[in-house]
Amino acid sequence: MTLALFQIDPRDAVATALRDLAAGETHLGVTLSADVPKGHKVATRQIKAGEPVLKFGFPIGRATHDIAPGEHVHTHNVSTALETSGSYAYSPHLDAAGPAEGPSFLGYRRSDGRVGTRNEIWVIPTVGCVGRTAQKIAERAARLYEGRVDGVHAFAHPFGCSQLGDDLGGTTRILTALANHPNAGGVLIVGLGCESNQMSKMLPGILNPNIRTIGAQLAGDEVEEGLALVEELVAEAEKAVRAPAPLSELVLGVKCGGSDGFSGLTANPLVGRMSDAVTAAGGTAILTEIPEIFGAEQLLMERAQDEQVFEGIVDLVNDFKAYFTRHGEPVSENPSPGNIAGGITTLEEKSLGAVQKAGHATVTDVLHYGERVRQRGLTLLEAPGNDAVSSTALAAAGATAILFTTGRGTPLGFPVPTIKIASNSDLAARKPGWIDFNAGQVLDEGMDAAADSLLGTIAEIASGKQTAAERNGEREIAIWKRGVTL
Repeated sequence: MTLALFQIDPRDAVATALRDLAAGETHLGVTLSADVPKGHKVATRQIKAGEPVLKFGFPIGRATHDIAPGEHVHTHNVSTALETSGSYAYSPHLDAAGPAEGPSFLGYRRSDGRVGTRNEIWVIPTVGCVGRTAQKIAERAARLYEGRVDGVHAFAHPFGCSQLGDDLGGTTRILTALANHPNAGGVLIVGLGCESNQMSKMLPGILNPNIRTIGAQLAGDEVEEGLALVEELVAEAEKAVRAPAPLSELVLGVKCGGSDGFSGLTANPLVGRMSDAVTAAGGTAILTEIPEIFGAEQLLMERAQDEQVFEGIVDLVNDFKAYFTRHGEPVSENPSPGNIAGGITTLEEKSLGAVQKAGHATVTDVLHYGERVRQRGLTLLEAPGNDAVSSTALAAAGATAILFTTGRGTPLGFPVPTIKIASNSDLAARKPGWIDFNAGQVLDEGMDAAADSLLGTIAEIASGKQTAAERNGEREIAIWKRGVTL
């Protein structure tokens, strides 16, 4: 008989339905008292009111009243136990995978030694006022120079003016970091002239040797002059050629969006295998979405390589919780309506599933928003859970590919190859135009086979194979707006 309920850890009080289940069915020794949708949870033993409800071997909340074996376990009988701040003790428990090599890929080695997975021209506006100008330049250049580089793309955004202090500084840091990305074989910075985010603030931090600038207010025809500058960038960028690079040169950003009850069973632990493979080879993985580690942060703190990194994680988590409370919002507002429909009950449950994307690697560094990777190994990056904001931050930090797991599906793509990984086979079958890899196969073929297959897919995409988002022309950025707008 096909498995219908899946229990992750023997300590768990719940199991996940692998298909829609009907009242009266008996699985894992319990008889269901109500219909249970696919991805939702069933109690496998008695849970008393006020008792922690265990999944992944850890509490995902507290029972709001007695729950009998076979009952549907969800928002009607479980609530969050998250608190607004935490006190933590340094207690390291490091069990990272041993050294490994893994498959190589064909990448572009830059003058600073980093390796890009694409050789593109990026057109970056300093301010939203010239966002459409940047897009016009990129759209025409993409047609003119097709085949000479891997693409020409503009990254429009609405910011760069009417911002103050660190809010403006965040915009400057993100755009500057993108201009330094190894996937950008050339960069055109398009300014207006009167904006708060003056080009002069960005240029000292841009180390990309192939860069041009244009100020729209001073140009005669800003689009035509911009096209001429892109031609110069293309002439230099097309000298780069793909060459073999070891897995240690890959920088993986890991992200989940539109999660469901299968995300923590299939896609996220599968991506964790990828984080382990890349970091064990000497490469880098970046985990972000700090509000989506609330309730699971201690699992990362135990893996801090030293006390300084541990304190950095503590500060990052508590500062983010304070950000919520300053705005009068509960730290447990997540999960989203889509997450809840998919079977996720509390933020603790979502977080315990989400942190699995980091595998078992040692946390070697903590970055603030807009900073770039400094260490190999697993880095924790400050950014919210929002898909576009956090994925942009991953790219700006230096991710040369993003592994994006999803149970509900999304067409969004970002500046670097964004590999969409479905948590369930139904989504992969319904949305082949969005999905690059079906992690639902974990339940049929096992984790090892799926991991080997996904690692091969990553190597192919890093070597130039387009993702679904790239084929669909999905390239977006979003900047985190936190402060006053003038």
